[in-house]
Amino acid sequence: MEKIKELIYEGQVDEAIRLLDAHLEANPDDDEAYYLRGNAWRKKGDNRLALNNYLEAMARNPESPARKAHEMLMSILDFYHKDLYNP
Repeated sequence: MEKIKELIYEGQVDEAIRLLDAHLEANPDDDEAYYLRGNAWRKKGDNRLALNNYLEAMARNPESPARKAHEMLMSILDFYHKDLYNP
């Protein structure tokens, strides 16, 4: 996982996602991998896939750091997309 964290930090998110997909295929209950994949998708700009992965991580481990990441991303989206809720 350290290598994957490094790849995400360095902006090599496609490679990180590829490795996480392979890891999750063999280890489907690894909440940390879902959290990291959420981080990679967020960095890539796909908030929907980021949120979905955070939710998967929280489903497997309610204490996952994905909970905080999910809350923060939702807060950002609520701030930037207020007009979507108030036509």
